[in-house]
Amino acid sequence: MTFDYRTYLSPFTWRYGSAEMRFLWSEAYKRSLWRKIWVALAQAEADFNLVTPEQVQSLHAHIQDIDVERALEIEAEIHHDLMAELKAFAEQAPDAGRILHLGATSADIEDNADVLRTRAALDLTLERLSGLLLDCCAQIERLANTPIMAFTHLQPAEPSTLGYRLAVYAQDLYLDWQRLTELRSRLRAKGMRGAVGTGASYAELLGADQLPAFERRVSDLLGLSFFTVVTQVYPRKQDYQVVSGLAGLGASLYKFAFDLRFLQSPPVGELSEPFGKLQVGSSAMPFKRNPINSEKIDSLARQLALLPRLAWDNAAHSLLERTLDDSANRRTLLPEAFLIADELLLTARRIFTGLVIDEAAIQRNLEAYGPFAGIERALMRLVMAGADRQEMHESLRGHALTAWERLRKGEANPLIEIIAADEQLLKYLPAVELRRLMDIARYVGDAPQRALQLAQEIQTTIVASRPGPTETNLTGTPTSSSTLRT
Repeated sequence: MTFDYRTYLSPFTWRYGSAEMRFLWSEAYKRSLWRKIWVALAQAEADFNLVTPEQVQSLHAHIQDIDVERALEIEAEIHHDLMAELKAFAEQAPDAGRILHLGATSADIEDNADVLRTRAALDLTLERLSGLLLDCCAQIERLANTPIMAFTHLQPAEPSTLGYRLAVYAQDLYLDWQRLTELRSRLRAKGMRGAVGTGASYAELLGADQLPAFERRVSDLLGLSFFTVVTQVYPRKQDYQVVSGLAGLGASLYKFAFDLRFLQSPPVGELSEPFGKLQVGSSAMPFKRNPINSEKIDSLARQLALLPRLAWDNAAHSLLERTLDDSANRRTLLPEAFLIADELLLTARRIFTGLVIDEAAIQRNLEAYGPFAGIERALMRLVMAGADRQEMHESLRGHALTAWERLRKGEANPLIEIIAADEQLLKYLPAVELRRLMDIARYVGDAPQRALQLAQEIQTTIVASRPGPTETNLTGTPTSSSTLRT
């Protein structure tokens, strides 16, 4: 079987996601994990005198001799992918092949491998997310005191700071980091429990009193914790939780990207994603600088948002001890959920590190819309100086409507000058004080301090959680996830 550009290739085969994440969900890596589990099973059985150490050694010698083409030849005849790989493995180690899969059912191998892959994929996802959070924190620290116009209902509201706005995104991503970290720590696998989860086949081989010790040995060899109760498979609720966690991450990145698309629009123009010197924005309109990376994030995140429903169905429709109607869709469900998340994180990190800030546009919007926010400040001080609140509110409202109409016509905002010249207001506060109150560049409360506080908390937590995520290689030795690049 060969693949080239004359057949359908998934965009996740080459366009979206990293080589590292694609490797984790590759046929070769999956089959290598199957072999690892078969060898772990044989090793545990040797420890209980069911097979010989020599047979285990023979299997271990061929654990990485993956021959997908041969396995596919066998599968074409028997129509069972795991059994085909088992037969290909047995051909390579004929003296030990006869004891392969002793007491096991397919899900004893496949499900444990899926949890190993899920764990490694979560490790890589958390590594990416940690890097993005640290990049975001660096921007927060740099921009904590940079005033901007904040928007509610997509209308200019009151000032905030750019660092505080970025802290909103960082806080969402931090919640995602905490959730995914928790999910990773609680991952459990099926273990060796047989056709309906009772362990009957292993009890027949070992005796029921030996089952706990046997399963502990397999657990140690694989570095996995096992559910106490399973059916033929581990609870599909776990897939639902993992995919939902990834979808939650997608929601956070979707909001950031959607906001950036609004802010990059020329009428606002304050922020934009990086745009390469040779990058083409439009085939028809050469002047265009479309936010294609943010749009890609929103497009893929929308797809990711649909996947928890599929995982929900798999969990809810796993009738009695197991049906097979989740099997086909899980071949794409888990890989694509992680590959989408991977692409979202990689793209978001490029945007964060290359974020373009138009200070002139920020200042222009503050000057145009900021004075309206000063009305609230002036109103409170006028009342404290003895004025009637309702009278002042009506007067200030009229001035605001006048200023807004002139602003709408393209003129500069005259609101400060109008208020500073209002004789009714001057009875209570001098013009210089009214001008000071209407200058709202620093009317941001304690936003800078809160943004910096969050950035410090995130940095401290992530640094404390390192050294970085690990995944277990085929020999059971923890290795840095960067090893996957080789």
